[in-house]
Amino acid sequence: MSGTAALLLQRQLKELQKNPVDGFSAGLKDDNIFHWEVMIMPQEGSPYNGAMFCAELVFPKDYPSNPPKMRFVKVIPWHPNVYEDGRVCISILHPPGDDEYGYEDASERWLPVHTVTTILLSVTSMLADPNDESPANLEAAKEWREDKETFKKKVRSCVRRSQEEAFL
Repeated sequence: MSGTAALLLQRQLKELQKNPVDGFSAGLKDDNIFHWEVMIMPQEGSPYNGAMFCAELVFPKDYPSNPPKMRFVKVIPWHPNVYEDGRVCISILHPPGDDEYGYEDASERWLPVHTVTTILLSVTSMLADPNDESPANLEAAKEWREDKETFKKKVRSCVRRSQEEAFL
């Protein structure tokens, strides 16, 4: 199965290089097709506009049957859907099938039709529009709901730090 996964990932990388998408770029880490480095640059309309967040995607050998793991590195966005260690918590990165807690429909979770592009577009969308109903970072979710000014101040600080750290 890992041969099929590698071929699919090579095809997706080639497509991204041929037809870049605004808001992010991606490449391999250490020439490993199962480990990608990405730069996410949220656009206008996002509270994170101007940021340059470094992240990584680690794909399982049975991709696309199962989703990759994604986490921000260097600067971790202050965000309800990002754990303090940088792991991203969005539905399409959750394993396929029914949610044991009944919060998500199976159709909202990982499906093999997802690609690197759809994942990164979902993360860009998540940055612009947090889901505070199922937070990974409870404190950020609470601020998002109850103290927008403090939330925005922390976000601006993250954006500045991400710009400073992006190319170190």
